[in-house]
Amino acid sequence: MKALVTLVMSLFLFGCTTVYYDTMEKFGIEKRDILVDRVGNARDAQNEAQETFRSALEQFQTVVGTPETELSRTYSRLNNAFEDSEKAAEDVTDRINDVERVAHDLFEEWEDELNQYENANYRRMSEQQMRETQRQYDSLISRMRQAESRMAPVLSAFRDQVLFLKHNLNAQAIGALEGELGRIQSDVATLIENMEASIAESEAFIARFQQAN
Repeated sequence: MKALVTLVMSLFLFGCTTVYYDTMEKFGIEKRDILVDRVGNARDAQNEAQETFRSALEQFQTVVGTPETELSRTYSRLNNAFEDSEKAAEDVTDRINDVERVAHDLFEEWEDELNQYENANYRRMSEQQMRETQRQYDSLISRMRQAESRMAPVLSAFRDQVLFLKHNLNAQAIGALEGELGRIQSDVATLIENMEASIAESEAFIARFQQAN
């Protein structure tokens, strides 16, 4: 399915959303399927971001004890680690935004279709299912946004260290940076903890949808 979604994404990017959804439905792919796929993409982006931030932290930790003759090369590594982390954070945000867009369209369509039922019992059951799915989704997106918000302070700390080292390639600068490492380690630990919780909830959300099918 992912290959097909990627193929048809051009309609979503260069055409209207309605055409994109209509085209996907012709292939038997409903909005709920697209939502599950987007949640999976967001989960994967968070997994990748975890590893990127862990790797970046390791790079920053190596600054301590670096000889002055190696500081220029060290700065280059840290700058690359920061830029990788920044890109990973952007990917996470983009994937979460994708989830929100499809979820909004899915629930809007579901709400509208409730009024098309002639059978009151079917309508009631469908509405109950919609409310439960909405509740699960609200919990999921809250977790995702919470994890996303933890990236900003880590990126700020990384950026500060890179900028400071850029203009102070000496042992005194290393001493100043060392004092900040403890706080950065704590921020990264909190970020990873939040991402793990978000990833776990994403997997549970996907599993519930797959069971429903």
